[in-house]
Amino acid sequence: MAKKEEKTNVMRLLEKAQVLYTAHTYDHADGVIDGVGVARKLGQDPERVFKTLVTKGASGQYTVFCVPVQAELDLKKAARVAGEKSVEMIHVADINKVTGYIRGGCSPLGMKKRYLTVMDESVLKYNTVMVSAGKIGFQIELAPADLLRLSAAKTGQITAK
Repeated sequence: MAKKEEKTNVMRLLEKAQVLYTAHTYDHADGVIDGVGVARKLGQDPERVFKTLVTKGASGQYTVFCVPVQAELDLKKAARVAGEKSVEMIHVADINKVTGYIRGGCSPLGMKKRYLTVMDESVLKYNTVMVSAGKIGFQIELAPADLLRLSAAKTGQITAK
């Protein structure tokens, strides 16, 4: 009997929205779950693989940012794009409470609540990009237009350059 393909909630959400995507899996038994390590394991250009970061603004509102895995979020630029005086990264211990995901498996799609989401503008340079599928060991590859639409994201220049 064929092994049933494991699906994450993000994959189910994409299928329900009739969005074309490619699922990618990687072995994480070695404990390597950082974005650059994942891109390397999948043989992908780290510029096309985006990590999901969650911040809390001076107003108390959460904002989700997606940047290429080897890039650093510029907190000043991020705050400006989010309309906040300032933003700071939330503590790892709070990720699950805020998003429903765990560190290393946080996706901009399918969070417990909908937050303002901002993708680095470099997302528009590619035919497809990759983000977490909501579980460690799983990534999804999809068109940036679909990712932006489903996450209700806007784009901005939010990386340190």
